[in-house]
Amino acid sequence: MRAAREVFSESGYDAATFQAIAIRADLTRPAINHYFASKRLLYQEVVDQTNAWVIEAAVQQSQRERTLAGRIRAFIGAVVQAEGQDRSVAAFMVTAVLEAERHPELAESNHDSQEFTRGYIKAAIRDAIETGEVRSDIDIESAAEMIIAVMWGLGFYAGFVGDDKRLVAITDQFLELLNGNAWHTG
Repeated sequence: MRAAREVFSESGYDAATFQAIAIRADLTRPAINHYFASKRLLYQEVVDQTNAWVIEAAVQQSQRERTLAGRIRAFIGAVVQAEGQDRSVAAFMVTAVLEAERHPELAESNHDSQEFTRGYIKAAIRDAIETGEVRSDIDIESAAEMIIAVMWGLGFYAGFVGDDKRLVAITDQFLELLNGNAWHTG
């Protein structure tokens, strides 16, 4: 799965081949074909496993928090922790969103990470409204999309551009903005 995740994120769905995945996994192409009859089935399995490992675990971990910023921090922290164990995770999650746009049939999974994350963030915002943490007149859809855009930007940074140390610092700054702590002037 890791080799497939790496090849899909580096090459994209269209250019990825069973041969490239087999070489990366130190397997034969027929060995991969034995378990997966098509590239689409292999890709879907990688999406499902990655989402179950990362997104669902991040949601569970963040549910313990009581504030919107705390939930976002825990969610991002869980994703960063998974990414620290396997650098291909963030890159794959970002490219999976792009591939779902290019190939809508790839987004038909029950584990569409973008939709799953969107639903979670909207629920967290609604909870924050109910507790008075967030104004009741906020546009939930727009606020959720803004947070998701930043989260996918962080994923792009983690998977393709930056290093873990900078990612943590950038995430902390984002959360300071979210908390309103970055706006206070001395």
